[in-house]
Amino acid sequence: MTTSLVPQPPAGHVLRDALATRPRPPRPTPLAASLTFAWRALLKIKHVPEQLADAIFIPILFTVMFTYLFGGALAGSTGEYLQTLLPGTLVLSVLLITVYAGVNLNTDIAKGVFDRFRSLPLWRPALIVGGLLSDVVRNLLAALLVLALGLAMGFRPEGGLGGVLLGIGLVLVFAFGLSWIWATLGLVLRSPNAVTMISFLVQFPLTFASNVFVDPATMPGWLAAFVEANPISHLVTAVRGVMGGTAALGDVAWVLVIAVALVVVFGPLTMRLYSRKT
Repeated sequence: MTTSLVPQPPAGHVLRDALATRPRPPRPTPLAASLTFAWRALLKIKHVPEQLADAIFIPILFTVMFTYLFGGALAGSTGEYLQTLLPGTLVLSVLLITVYAGVNLNTDIAKGVFDRFRSLPLWRPALIVGGLLSDVVRNLLAALLVLALGLAMGFRPEGGLGGVLLGIGLVLVFAFGLSWIWATLGLVLRSPNAVTMISFLVQFPLTFASNVFVDPATMPGWLAAFVEANPISHLVTAVRGVMGGTAALGDVAWVLVIAVALVVVFGPLTMRLYSRKT
């Protein structure tokens, strides 16, 4: 005789024991959620240290190569040229790696992680804000690497420690504003490679057609006009001024105005695209 085994519903006390009786934990604040995502991005760098390759090799490449290639021809000596060049390569090195703001966001979308995070009961923009906060650490690493390399090569800032810290701060603030553009593109373009390609197509003309390497006074009139209007030229001028102890308030103000304008324009646009993303 065969007896069929029919599952019996669990007793009431078993169900009560299985269910959580503790109160639900409070919802994380926007700051806590953003810092959590920032830490997640930093952990990704820990497990995939190759992500720091650009932040390490771009500063070394531009600072060393351009100093010894152009220093003698443009300034008569590499040491003299370095005093002018290093604030420029500091700006160049940091701005070129801001593209990771869009690349990492686009990668999360492609892998489906984006949708999983959107379903969590937390402040929805935390993923974007946290990613941008982690990029500040990457940018700071690149800036410190340029500075350390420059000091070893003979760079001596007349503005002292205060001028150096202010110069790095201006670069980080401007880079934060610029990162919102790449975050916007990360939500629009189809692949991380597309984000990288577009960023280089935009940044290379702007960075090289600036006052990073050459005085605009030596350029043709039409090109000098473009260089002087270039936002990156304003940033380089301000950083050179604060590091050299000759900063003008207007130059610093222009950098801050441009950075705030980038956040005001592309911040809401990014959040709108993010909220509508499916």
